[in-house]
Amino acid sequence: MIQSNSVTIIGAGLAGAEAAWQVASAGLKVNLYEMRPVLRTPAHSTSDFAELVCSNSFGALGSDRASGLLKEELRQLNSFVIRTADKYSIPAGGALAVDRSEFSRKITEELSLNPLINVQRSELKRLPSSDQITIISSGPLTSKDLAKDLTNFTGVDECHFFDAASPIIKGDTIDFSLAFKASRYEKGDADYINCPMNKEEYLSFREALIHAEQAEVKGFEKETATFFEGCLPIEELARRGEDTMRYGPLKPIGLWDPRWGDLYNRENRLSKRAYAVVQLRQEDKAGRLWNLVGFQTNLKWGEQKRIFQMIPGLKNAEFVRLGVMHRNTFLNSPELLEPTLQFKKRSNLLAAGQITGTEGYAAAVGGGWLAGTNAALLAMKCEPISLPLETMIGSLSHFISDLHLTHKLSGKKSFQPMPPNFGLMPELSNRIPNKKERYGAYRDRALEKLHATIVKDKSLSQIIKFSNNKKSTQRIN
Repeated sequence: MIQSNSVTIIGAGLAGAEAAWQVASAGLKVNLYEMRPVLRTPAHSTSDFAELVCSNSFGALGSDRASGLLKEELRQLNSFVIRTADKYSIPAGGALAVDRSEFSRKITEELSLNPLINVQRSELKRLPSSDQITIISSGPLTSKDLAKDLTNFTGVDECHFFDAASPIIKGDTIDFSLAFKASRYEKGDADYINCPMNKEEYLSFREALIHAEQAEVKGFEKETATFFEGCLPIEELARRGEDTMRYGPLKPIGLWDPRWGDLYNRENRLSKRAYAVVQLRQEDKAGRLWNLVGFQTNLKWGEQKRIFQMIPGLKNAEFVRLGVMHRNTFLNSPELLEPTLQFKKRSNLLAAGQITGTEGYAAAVGGGWLAGTNAALLAMKCEPISLPLETMIGSLSHFISDLHLTHKLSGKKSFQPMPPNFGLMPELSNRIPNKKERYGAYRDRALEKLHATIVKDKSLSQIIKFSNNKKSTQRIN
């Protein structure tokens, strides 16, 4: 018999935190398991919930961008995690970046104080019994024992790729006689620190990266590294070609130091423009810490210090955290999951977050919202929902659960992680050549479809209403 008065959630990352809030908002008890600090991972630094391991950015703010639309949909759905991210946001140009430590601290505090959420700081080595509604949101760093039990349950081998985190440095150790603050194309406030390179400096830097000594990925030294293309280590980008970094994280276009003279003088602009620019994004609200944008790395720590201090303005930089690489595990979701994020083999077992093969913080939150909402609906004897394909959340959940669709849209035979993008959504009824206008049309259609779904589904409307009231412990009937 299904224990419908409670839901078990494995993992308190972004997806697990969101799922726990949504279930508790429906007036249901939650048993939330988080193995840290009892069992640590190669990538986490704290024991807080929803710790941001790599960047502190949730991606674009604008709703005419794929990541921005996803966040706007989550705001419409009263996402607890996105609401907290908005509250603890820090300047980052056109992106939603947060004070990493304050954001995670607040998430941990809110969930720990919720009377319906029973936090268990222990490793869950096996899936709960089949009569228990359960959400697996253990993330890409799922413990070895649980991953093995999950593989035994599904009968399908796990997938994996390697991911890395960027270094963080102290802001007061940056030399501003060489570095300058600006946002690209002078849009908004000067939220980024920029370190310009001339051609000679850039080529020397690239050469050092190519020949630098790599660190071993613990426990997986003998494997051939398979990287996620959307988050390549900086040294891998350097190896791919002389200009690869200059068309990626080190692109100089749109960045100008007023000390170089008049930006609008074409001759001056062409002669003085930097050959490449390294950007740093603010980490904390006080602006004491800054991370190197796009500098995921697997270099040995001594090599990181030596080479990154070659960057103009960072000669005396002090590193608070150095980059690390870790193995990310994810499910072969198209063979295992429904668009509702339920397992095909067991309807009261759901999965959410990066373990499902979605990529990016906002996508993990979206998966947590959908899995948490559906777990609550199952417990209330209601039909679970799948969101429309025209929404970004819906297009992602359909992509990871449809083998034919994943092959068609990704162009790959094997399932690979997928970030939010407009290519996942059904084409518009009329062709719009202008890209900005086209993306705006995708946004308008998505939000209209989402609103119509919320209005139509009374159970969903109630859950959304209650999720906005953090003190609610009333069971939704």
